Amino acid sequence: MFQLTPTVKALLIMNLVIFIMTNFIFPEAMQQFALYGFQSDKFRGYQLFTHMFLHAGWGHIFSNMFSLFIFGPMLEYRWGGNRFLVFYLVCGLGASLLYQGIRTYEIMDMKKDVAVYTENPSPLAFSQFLDEHLGGRYNPEAVAQYKREADNPAMVQATIESVKSVYNDLVQNGKMVGASGAVFALLMAFGMLFPNTELMLLFFPFPIKAKYFVLFYGAYELYAGLARNPGDNVAHFAHLGGMLFAYILLKFWERHDRKNFY
Repeated sequence: MFQLTPTVKALLIMNLVIFIMTNFIFPEAMQQFALYGFQSDKFRGYQLFTHMFLHAGWGHIFSNMFSLFIFGPMLEYRWGGNRFLVFYLVCGLGASLLYQGIRTYEIMDMKKDVAVYTENPSPLAFSQFLDEHLGGRYNPEAVAQYKREADNPAMVQATIESVKSVYNDLVQNGKMVGASGAVFALLMAFGMLFPNTELMLLFFPFPIKAKYFVLFYGAYELYAGLARNPGDNVAHFAHLGGMLFAYILLKFWERHDRKNFY
């Protein structure tokens, strides 16, 4: 009969309690403990860990905690509570570090686009910048007005300031929350340690072996991360970071345990 293991149970309770507190009782805590980029004035070192226990909504926390509930107990049975917790936290930290690296690259890329636009502003360049970095999350009337007043120096300067504002908002206010990095690490570990276990998924009507599920899911996350759709606010590279650190940590433990055994 399926039973929750102690560490998994503690993590489920902790995440749920923190979710209720930060979303309904102390919402200001969400801003303090979410993970901001290294370049932001709001970044604090402890956010590399605290963001793992924050979630943006019911759907967000349900998907992460459901995965923890499904994949966590078998891993804790195999490793014990201490190793399981170390794995969860280390991989969550690794996921956040990879996210920070990718985010730094994106900020540098946008900074170049801001410089290019500032030197050669035009309605077309303005539209392309907004499409690239905001997707559909901007008012098209702003572009239409710029087209009507393209020769107005005040309008041109206003668009330059607008582009700089988009950049500054990303640097200062872009943030990440959620246990997804650690949860994807659990998924990776499950696929490596129990590769032939058949999973029956809600969105896939046929059983699929864990190793294939991990492979397909990892490939999708890589595709989604490289696509960089502006309207996609999922931190796909944090997911991949969790999977990568899970692989590295498992291989390290495997070598370490084998050496101690012999």
